[in-house]
Amino acid sequence: MAEDRAQPTAKRLCSRPFPASRASQKPAPTGRTQQPESLLDASAKMVAEKWPFQQVEERFSRIPEPVQRRIVYWSFPRNEREICMYSSFNYYSPEETAAAAAAAAAAAGGAAVPGDDENRLPFRRGIKLLESGCVENVLQVGFHLSGTVTEPGTQSEPEMIYRVAISFDRCKITSVTCGCGNKDIFYCAHVVALSLYRIRKADQVKLRLPISETLFQMNRDQLQKFIQYLITAHHTEVLPTAQKLADEILSSNSEINQVHGAPDPTAGASIDDENCWHLDEEQVREQVKQFLSQGGYYGSGKQLNSMFAKVREMLKMRDSNGARMLTLITEQFMADPRLSLWRQQGTGMTDKCRQLWDELGALWVCIVLNPHCKPDEKVSWLRQLKKWNDMDVCPLEDGNYGNELPNITNALPQSSNQNQESLARPRRTVFTRAMEACDLHWQDSHLQRIISSDFYASPSYQRESESLLFNVHGQPLWLEHVPTACARVDALRSHGYPKEALRLAVAIINTLRLQQQRQLEIYKHQKKELLHRGVTTITNLEGWVGHPLDPIGCLFITLTEACRLDDESCMDTADSSSDLKPATYQHVVVSGYLDSNESYLTLAMEVALMGMGQQRVMPEGLYAQDKVCRNEEQIIFKLQELELDEMLVQVLRKQSVILLEGGPFSGLGEVIHRESVPMHTFAKYLFSALLSHDADLAYKLALRAMRLPVLESTSHAGDVSHPHHIVSVVPSRYPRWFTLGHLESQQCELASTMLTAAKGDMLRLRTVLEAIRKNIHSSSLIFKLAQDAFKIATPADIPPDITLLNVALELGLQVMRMTLSTLNWRRREMVRWLVTCATEVGVRALVSILQSWYTLFTPTEATSIVAATVTSHNTILRLNLDYTQREELASCARTLALQCAMKDPQNCALSALTLCEKDHIAFETAYQIVIDAASTGMTYSQLFTIARYMEHRGYPLRAFKLASLAMTHLNLAYNQDTHPAINDVLWACALSHSLGKNELAAIIPLVVKSVQCATVLSDILRRCTMTAPGLAGIPGRRNSGKLMSTDKAPLRQLLDATIGAYINTTHSRLTHISPRHYGEFIEFLSKARETFLMAQDGHIQFAQFIDNLKQIYKGKKKLMMLVRERFG
Repeated sequence: MAEDRAQPTAKRLCSRPFPASRASQKPAPTGRTQQPESLLDASAKMVAEKWPFQQVEERFSRIPEPVQRRIVYWSFPRNEREICMYSSFNYYSPEETAAAAAAAAAAAGGAAVPGDDENRLPFRRGIKLLESGCVENVLQVGFHLSGTVTEPGTQSEPEMIYRVAISFDRCKITSVTCGCGNKDIFYCAHVVALSLYRIRKADQVKLRLPISETLFQMNRDQLQKFIQYLITAHHTEVLPTAQKLADEILSSNSEINQVHGAPDPTAGASIDDENCWHLDEEQVREQVKQFLSQGGYYGSGKQLNSMFAKVREMLKMRDSNGARMLTLITEQFMADPRLSLWRQQGTGMTDKCRQLWDELGALWVCIVLNPHCKPDEKVSWLRQLKKWNDMDVCPLEDGNYGNELPNITNALPQSSNQNQESLARPRRTVFTRAMEACDLHWQDSHLQRIISSDFYASPSYQRESESLLFNVHGQPLWLEHVPTACARVDALRSHGYPKEALRLAVAIINTLRLQQQRQLEIYKHQKKELLHRGVTTITNLEGWVGHPLDPIGCLFITLTEACRLDDESCMDTADSSSDLKPATYQHVVVSGYLDSNESYLTLAMEVALMGMGQQRVMPEGLYAQDKVCRNEEQIIFKLQELELDEMLVQVLRKQSVILLEGGPFSGLGEVIHRESVPMHTFAKYLFSALLSHDADLAYKLALRAMRLPVLESTSHAGDVSHPHHIVSVVPSRYPRWFTLGHLESQQCELASTMLTAAKGDMLRLRTVLEAIRKNIHSSSLIFKLAQDAFKIATPADIPPDITLLNVALELGLQVMRMTLSTLNWRRREMVRWLVTCATEVGVRALVSILQSWYTLFTPTEATSIVAATVTSHNTILRLNLDYTQREELASCARTLALQCAMKDPQNCALSALTLCEKDHIAFETAYQIVIDAASTGMTYSQLFTIARYMEHRGYPLRAFKLASLAMTHLNLAYNQDTHPAINDVLWACALSHSLGKNELAAIIPLVVKSVQCATVLSDILRRCTMTAPGLAGIPGRRNSGKLMSTDKAPLRQLLDATIGAYINTTHSRLTHISPRHYGEFIEFLSKARETFLMAQDGHIQFAQFIDNLKQIYKGKKKLMMLVRERFG
C-alpha cells in the first residue's frame, strides 16, 4: 500500500453546519459489566455501523452534540480481528478454513510460519509498538484519526517518528496515510499501532467533532486568525495552494464559487459512497504480478495461496473486498504471459501453478454462490467470468484439451453403456463451474427450511411412506448433484454462515446414506449375475475424490470445524505461539438429533469413508489422475488427525462392512470395473485404523483392496517394472494411466503394512503372500517387499522371526523367476540379497536354491555368486555348520557347478573347476567338460585363463594342453604387435619350453600357424635360445641341460617363420609408408637384422634382402639413402 501519498480529498461537501450546542461531554467509559449499556450508546452503535453520517444529518433537522459525539465515537472499527485481517497475510483465525490452509501448505511444501517470522508481521509489530508506548499525540477529529508512532532505533538505524492518519466510516477504515512510505497490500505496523490504540484506549483519545463544525463556531476575526496561523505553521507546504484558493474565491466566475458548501475531510461519508475497507488495488496487482513472474520460486506459491486464504477470510467476515480482491488477482492471472507460451508450445503448466488455478476457480464458485448477494452483483460477476472464459489462453478445467467432466448442475447416472465419445462436453475452463453456479439460487423453500432450523422434520404420520424430501426418520434430505450441493455448503461456510452450512451438510449426508442403502438393495438383486461374470460396467464416471469442487473435503472440514478445540488467545499477545499446533476435536451432538451417538465428528468420518470408498472410473489426463491421488492423501491426512474413540471406531467398522458388501457401487466391493480407481491408499488407512479393534475385518479389507484390475486383463509374462512397459500392459487404454507407477507403489505399501502386522502369524502371512503373488506384477516392487520383510524379520537386538523370513525368501524366489529371462539392472543385487536371505533362513534354504538353481539363476550367477557365496568361509561361520552340513552344501555346489559348466562352459568352466577343487572326481569331470567344449564353444582367452589356472594349481601338462587348444583359436596379424593375447602366447611358449623339447616342438607349429607378427615371433625365438628346455623338472623325464640350436628342429622352423614374417612385414609397411615413419622403419630393419644373423647364412640373407629393397623401392630415394647409411 502506498501509504506515503497525500491525504485524499473529502468525499462530500458540508454546507449545513452542525448544531451549535456548546455542551461538552466525554465518551462514557466502556467495559463496565456492572452497568447496562445506555440507550444512547446502543442506538449510536447501530447508527454508526449502518448509516452514512450524511444520511443522519439529512434525516434529522437538529442533532444534539452528545449524540453526534457518540456516533463519531462508535464509528471507528471495534474488532481487532478486522485490523489483523488487513495487516497480515499469515494470520489464520481459529475458524479459518482448513481447505485454504491445506492448499497453502501443499503448495509451500507444508511448512508453517515460524514464530520469528510471525513476530515480524505488521500486526505483531504494531502490538509491540503499542505496548511499548510508542503511540502519541492521538487526536480524533470527526471521522479522521491522527497520531505519531515512534519506531525505536537499532544499531544500524536511528529512531524515527512517523505521522499516521486514518479515515474511517461505518466501522471500516476507508483510507490510511503513513510517513514510513510502506508499499504493500495491507497496513503497516504504524497504522496497526494507531488503530489498536484507538480500540484499546478509546477513552484516552481526544475527540472533536468534524472541523467544519469548529469553523462554524468562529467569527470573521477568528477565522482570519485561524487561517493565517495555519499558513504560517505550514507555509512551505500550503502557501501556493492557499493563494490559489484565495484567487478563485475572490473571482466571482470561478468554479469554486458555483458549488454550494465546502469539503470537509473529517465529516464522514456521503450517502452515495461505497462502504468498504481500504484496499490498495494497484499494490494487489503489482504483488500478484510479481509472485507470478517468479514462477513458483522464492515462496511465491505460498504467498499466492496466502492471498487466496485472505480472500476466504474476507468472505467469512462478509467483507465486500473479498470479491474485489479476487477480481484483481484473477486479472493478473489471466495476464500471465506464460499462458500463451504454454498454449503455443502445447505443454501443460506446472503442477503448483495448476493448483493455484484450481483454487482460483473454486473461490469464484464460492463468490457467486453467496446466499445473500444482490442480483446485479451476480450479473456483473457472470459478465466478467464470461469475458475471462472466452479468452483463448484461459486454462481448461482438466488441465488438457481432451474430454472434460460433466456439467455442474447435472448428475450423471450410476451406469452408462455409452461410448466415451458421446460423453464429450464443450470446452470447459476453470471458470465454467462458477458460470454454471450463477444459475443456482437459494429460493427453494425446502432448502431454506433446511438451513434455517435444526428442528425441520417431516410430520411423524408421513414417515412410513417414500419421500424425496425426508428419510424414514423424518430428517430432511437434499437431492442435488453431490458436488453442487457441497459447493453450497462451502459457500455458506465461507460467507460466515457456519450453522447453516452444518445443517445443509447433515441433510446431504442423510441423502448419501439413503442412496448407499438403495445401492445395496440393487446389488443384492444383481449379485449372482455380476459374480458369475466377474466384471461390471457399473461405476461412477464422476468421482467425488479429486473433483474440482472437492465435495468430500468440503463436508469433512465443515463438520470437523464444529468440533474443533482452538486457542482463541492468539491475537492477544505479541509473542504468540511459534508453530501451528495439530488440531484437537471433541464430539458435538448434531443439533436437533435425539441420538446422542450421532455427532458432527462421526458424520465427518462417515462421509469421508463414503467418498473414499466410492467406486469411480480413473479420469483422463495426467493432471486429473494426479489430483485424484493428491486429494485422496489430503483426506486421509485429515482423517489421521482424528483420535479414534468408541464412537468413531463404530462408524469405521460399520462403513467398512458396507463397503465390502457394496458390490459395484463400492471400490471395495466384490466386483469392480476394470478401470476403477484403486483403493490401496484408502485401504492402508482402514487397515491401520481397524487392526487393533477388528483384525479380521482389517485384513479382509486390505486383501480385497490389493487388486489392480487394469493390469489383470492382459497376460504379460515379462517384467513391467520399467515405465515403458505401461503401454504394452494396457494396450487399449486411452488415455494411459499416467500415475500407474505411483499406484503400484501404493499397492506395495499396503502389502508391506500387512506383512509387518502379520509378523509371527504364519496363516495371515501365507494369505498376504498369496495376495502379493496374485496382484503385484512388478519385480522391483516385489523385491522391495522382500527387502522390507527381511528387515522387519531380522531386528538388530532380538532373534529373527522365522515366519516372516520365510515369506521374504519366497518373495525373493518369485523375483528371481520373474527376472530370470529379462534384463534388469538390479539383477546382481537381487541375487546377492537372495543368498543373504537364504543364509538367514538356514542351511535347508541354501540347499534348496542350489538344487533348483536352473529356475532361479543363470549359470554364471549360479557359479560365480550363489555357489561361491554359499561355500565361503563366512557362510560356514555364520551358520555354525558341522562337518556333515558343510559336506552337503559343498556337494550341492559341485553338482551345480558341473551342471552350469555343461550348460555354459564358456562362462562357467573356471568357476566349476574352482568349486570342484577338493573333490577329485568332480574336478576331473569339470576338466573333461572344458576339453570337450574347447574345440567348439570356447574362445582362446577363456582357454588361456583356464590353462593359467591349471598351471597355478600344479597341473602343467593340462595347462599345456589347454594352451595348445587356445593357440588353434588364435590369429595374430603382422601389425597386431599390441594385441592383448601376446602375453598369453609368450606364457604358453614359456610353459612348453619349461616342460621340455617335445612340448616345445608341439607348440611351435601352432605358433607359426597362428602368429604372423614378426616382433612376437622374434621375442619367442630369443627366449627359447636363452635357456635349455625342460627346466620344470617333470618327474620321470631327463633333462640334457643343453641350449637348443636354431639350425635344428624345432627352432629352425620358428627361425624361418620369423625371417619370413620380417620380410612380409617390411613389404607391407613400405607400401604406405610416410616420411615421418622413416626413422621407425630403420629401427625395425635393425631388429630384423638381429633375427637374420641367428641363422648360419643370416648375414648373406640380410644383404640380399637389403639389395632387393633398394631395387624394388628405388623411387623412395630419401628412405633408400637412410638404408644405405645404416646397412651399406
